[in-house]
Amino acid sequence: MWPIFPLPQEIQKTKDYFKLDENTLIALPKDALEQDLFLARFFVAEISDRYGFPLKIEYLQKLPLNNSIILIGAIDNSLVRAYCEQNSLKVTSQNPGPEGYFLEVKKSIVVIAGSDNQGTFYGMQSLRQLIKKEDNHLQIEGVRIRDWPYKPFRGLRLYLPGQENIPFFKRFVRNFMALYKFNKLFLEVNAGMRLDKHPELNVGWIEFAKDLKYSRRNYPREQKQRETNSTHYDAVDGGVIEKEEVADLVQYANKHCIEVIPEIPSLSHSYYLLARHRELAEVQNAEWPDTYCPSNPRTYELLFDVFDEYIEVMKPKMIHIGHDEWLVGGECPRCKGKDTSELFTQDVIKIYNYLKKKEIKVAMWGDHLVDSIRGKGKKIVSPGGYTYYCPSSSKYVERIPKDILVLNWFWRKPENESDAKVEKLGFKQIYGNFKPDIENYSLRSTRSSIIGGTSSSWAATNEFNFGKDLVYDFLGCANLLWSKHWSERKKLYQIVQYLIPEVRKNFKGKIPSSEDRDPLVPVKISSYFNMTTDQEIFGVNFEGLKAGRVKVRNKVFELFNASKDKNRCAIIVGNKENEKNPLPGKIKGIKINEDVSSLIFLHACARPAQNRMAYSIIFNFPDTADLLGHYEIVYEDGLVEIIPIRYGINILEWSIKKDPNQGNYCYEADPVDCSIPKKANSITFFAYEWTNPRFGKKIKEVHLINSKGFKAPTSPFTYMPSSVESSISNNAIILLAISFVKKRIPLEES
Repeated sequence: MWPIFPLPQEIQKTKDYFKLDENTLIALPKDALEQDLFLARFFVAEISDRYGFPLKIEYLQKLPLNNSIILIGAIDNSLVRAYCEQNSLKVTSQNPGPEGYFLEVKKSIVVIAGSDNQGTFYGMQSLRQLIKKEDNHLQIEGVRIRDWPYKPFRGLRLYLPGQENIPFFKRFVRNFMALYKFNKLFLEVNAGMRLDKHPELNVGWIEFAKDLKYSRRNYPREQKQRETNSTHYDAVDGGVIEKEEVADLVQYANKHCIEVIPEIPSLSHSYYLLARHRELAEVQNAEWPDTYCPSNPRTYELLFDVFDEYIEVMKPKMIHIGHDEWLVGGECPRCKGKDTSELFTQDVIKIYNYLKKKEIKVAMWGDHLVDSIRGKGKKIVSPGGYTYYCPSSSKYVERIPKDILVLNWFWRKPENESDAKVEKLGFKQIYGNFKPDIENYSLRSTRSSIIGGTSSSWAATNEFNFGKDLVYDFLGCANLLWSKHWSERKKLYQIVQYLIPEVRKNFKGKIPSSEDRDPLVPVKISSYFNMTTDQEIFGVNFEGLKAGRVKVRNKVFELFNASKDKNRCAIIVGNKENEKNPLPGKIKGIKINEDVSSLIFLHACARPAQNRMAYSIIFNFPDTADLLGHYEIVYEDGLVEIIPIRYGINILEWSIKKDPNQGNYCYEADPVDCSIPKKANSITFFAYEWTNPRFGKKIKEVHLINSKGFKAPTSPFTYMPSSVESSISNNAIILLAISFVKKRIPLEES
């Protein structure tokens, strides 16, 4: 496995190792710039907080000899420049080039030399990934790297976080976006920032979000004149954060070389604007209007007031103005009979001209610019049976300014030649809603109009949604946009699952107990086994199951030798839904009797289940992942904690290696190969670590219980998702082993 991701353009491994200890110095020149000091402190914090090693920063006139030195800076850093001259390294602003860097790890020195400040920063992100802790020692693998980005625009598209998720957002920026070398961030904001000029927008936004959430809906009711569309009411968690908080988030991202681009939906998806201004809506009697009237001058007075407040706080170089999925019902009195293409074009130009006066560039979704994508006057019949039309804009598209950045989210079918059509119109473009499964990327991405891409989240910004749904897409796109070493789907899946433990730690901001020096103790659970290796149910085949010790990272388990006890090998429980199921629904009383720091379950399910995207049930994100069962943790005082067992969150099927191309990964649990080597049958279980929230209280026992009657939505694109639910298929949970992290014993007692 490559030590750095995205994969560097040029890398050579050496046999050297740089060992970090308390004598290691981070060297800065006497005239160090603010960026150099920021990076030095960044590295000190990383080594101190994550690994428990204190490092010192020293200001030097010249590089000392025979010392353990870490040297970080752009080529204008005097110490970096001196090192490059002494070692005949040609690092300039053009070599490797913008955002590029040179990284060398030798036995006595680590050097990052950036072509510019951004390059130095990305060199630091590569260095972070090279650090390894062996026993109680830190070392950095010897390498020589020359690296630079493939595309200049490497973005993600998210919702502005709500109050409770601001800490997660900052961890995500620092320990994911920066680490994997993203440099742009679209943030959909709606009325999620406190607006001084129009506080009624904040009130309307909260009312709108509460109404849909508390009535358990994704969308408002359809009106005869208009099909409702994506609401995004979970942006900012359906609430409002203060201007100071928004400004702080932008500044924090900027420090990490990430440009924030506010996405302020206009024309369509404008629920936030119209909840308290129905007089400006195209369909004023809609339950919650989503489209404003582009023929009403007061529309732009309100819209531009909102723009001005966001501009004042976020100080953007660019604003994303939305403009996707505009459906025309023809009921607006001011617009009736007018050419919809002209209305669309005039609206874009009005907004563009307003922002141009403020020297702010414009980005927008491009689906209405190409008739073959939306369909010229294409008729749409909604789920409720009403008819709508997609407006054409190509009639006047030549009037739309060509320095608008177009987000091409209709790239999935190469035969549509959407890339070529947008390019022919004269626009620069990025792949919007970007995913790693894009076809013919090596050829299509060479078009001069393609400057990059942005992968998207369409659900609330929080750890659960990102962890369960988006790590594969985000990491895969990071590599496509930075590197030219692209992995096939199967290999990418393996890389992502390999990186998941680090991603999980970075998302949570915590190191699990199993990695914090305390001993792991296997629990003897063989007396509860009710499954045999020759048992055939749901296609489970455990021939070739290992016995003895298995390990993944620091997690250790002891597998019972089934051949010694009538082939009994595991605990199994099944859910009884639509088919006959001979399995028990629960196994109770698995004894623990310990005050543990964490419990680690080694389990798998018998069959694949479903993990739907979080936006499938906006009002209930957890249930988008099939609930297969749960653990009950019973304390000595009778209190019971529940641990849900959800597909894709903390469990996958035992046979996952037979079909790794599906791209499934397990966010909360790590795969453990439990097969005897060279056996044809591949058996994978998943190690899930649960942290005990009640230190000092003994856990008496654990119960494993199946789910009963869990139902999941068949489609998110309905007025009431709960009205089209179906029961999940019969399945089973197989528990192979349990270990726990023992309570630490003070040194004087040991």
